[in-house]
Amino acid sequence: KVKKNLSAGRVQSVAVRLICDREREIEAFVPVEYWCITATLTPRDKEHLFDAKLFSRAGEKLEIRTKAEADALLAALDGADYIVKTVKRSEKRRNPAPPFITSTLQQEASRKLGFSTRRTMQIAQQLYEGVEIGDEGHVGLITYMRTDSTRVAAEAQEEARRYIIERFGEAFAPAKPRQVVRKGAQDAHEAIRPTSVRRHPDDVKDFLSNDQYRLYRLIWQCFVASQMSAAVFDVVTADIAARDMIFRATGSTVKFQGFTKVYTEGKDDTTVTADEDMPPLPELVEGQQLDLRKLTSEQRFTEPPPRYNEATLVRALEEKGIGRPSTYATIISTIQDRKYVELVDKKFRPTELGFVVTDLLVRHFPDIMDVAFTAGVETKLDNVEQGKLDWVKLLADFYGPFSKDLEAAQQNMERVKFEPKPVDQVCPNCGRPMVIREGRFGEFLGCSGYPECKTALPMSKPLDVKCQICGEGDVVEKKSRKGKVFYGCNRYPDCNFVTWDKPTNKHCPKCNGLLGERRFRGRLTGYRCTNPDCDYETTRAKAKPAEGEEQATGSEQAAE
Repeated sequence: KVKKNLSAGRVQSVAVRLICDREREIEAFVPVEYWCITATLTPRDKEHLFDAKLFSRAGEKLEIRTKAEADALLAALDGADYIVKTVKRSEKRRNPAPPFITSTLQQEASRKLGFSTRRTMQIAQQLYEGVEIGDEGHVGLITYMRTDSTRVAAEAQEEARRYIIERFGEAFAPAKPRQVVRKGAQDAHEAIRPTSVRRHPDDVKDFLSNDQYRLYRLIWQCFVASQMSAAVFDVVTADIAARDMIFRATGSTVKFQGFTKVYTEGKDDTTVTADEDMPPLPELVEGQQLDLRKLTSEQRFTEPPPRYNEATLVRALEEKGIGRPSTYATIISTIQDRKYVELVDKKFRPTELGFVVTDLLVRHFPDIMDVAFTAGVETKLDNVEQGKLDWVKLLADFYGPFSKDLEAAQQNMERVKFEPKPVDQVCPNCGRPMVIREGRFGEFLGCSGYPECKTALPMSKPLDVKCQICGEGDVVEKKSRKGKVFYGCNRYPDCNFVTWDKPTNKHCPKCNGLLGERRFRGRLTGYRCTNPDCDYETTRAKAKPAEGEEQATGSEQAAE
């Protein structure tokens, strides 16, 4: 009804729906203006600048909506004295995050290492299967990486406890070993952890690739931190009076590092700062007069909900009970492979195809596309596994309504035809406008006069690199008919510059040509001169041969 080689599923289609719904929220969002007024203050006896935000006036919390309101408040504060009204001190404890399960490993590797869910699981698999570690031989470095349990074996906890006491001291080990029970976990495997905390990441670094080392270090740090004492912070909140207005400042100091000496969990919303993460305030007492160094107003606007990235999409799927953590990497890869969504600046955006397919499925398969229904199926599957529900009844209850929806969709679902997108480019053979068409290996430029004119050109992406051969054109990224990326001058066929290596603005020390990046499985391994007459190249330590060693030729570009 739409196009060939598409797919839909109880989990993947709901994942696409979440992304589509979020995009529509963003499109419908209307920003609301508001203003913040900040006083930069210091004690009179010792210079220690800190910021306080205007909080209330005459006992009522302020919401400043316009510049006129902000200007009026600034005028009212002109010449005011700033006196500390109250100082409240409290102690806050922050416990470490539990050791990784599949979903939290995927989220944290995305936040801290920039890994895709697929890449994370590939590297974790390698660490689990094992690597050669000097005299130890072949060693599995982590426990099984497909798990939804935070349970840790008693012997692993005891080993971690001894290591923490030896390395950091008794105070860094809690009185009782930490054990977090996760509700609803299948508990077939324990949490993801190093097979031995004695294998410090730096001790095995020489036996691992860079990505293996980085992921192993993340898993090691998270596990060790999860078995450590809580961090303790002294938090101070000061209210400062200025005429009938109150400014509020919050600061904190670390009283005891605890687990933060090893590791702190990342967060998705970097715009919100917890009280215990604020910089320290100077020593303040009630009645103390402060000097004003600066009073400013700043215009701001409310923000739309953020687009999902890989970490937040995994978290949303898990929180809503959609799918299993072990399937998230496959699901995220599938919805990209089907061109339902695309990653732009590491954020998911639905494509036109994603919107169309989602709307059709919501209209004709409302149950399958309902988040609550999908989560309910997961619960029922768990009940089948536990012997609480008969699987035949589950299938019968599901398939009856589904088969009716399927039959109705086959008869009534409308066909969708995608019109080629015009571009600002003319066909070099007949002069008619070129359009973007979809092929087996992705998008390409085709003549709008097809089938009379069969001209087809690869799509190109600019690299902000000048062509070294002609000096006039720009280097662009293109794809061959088989989907392989190569680089050439945008003045082709007038200029025949072409290379497999991604050109950079770095210059060859031998011939002054452009250096191209050599990559193996997406990892930068060195540089090679893109001048076919120059043999200069540099390789990083332990780098493997890059893919596509042969030099692309002008004839290949012509063939595309």
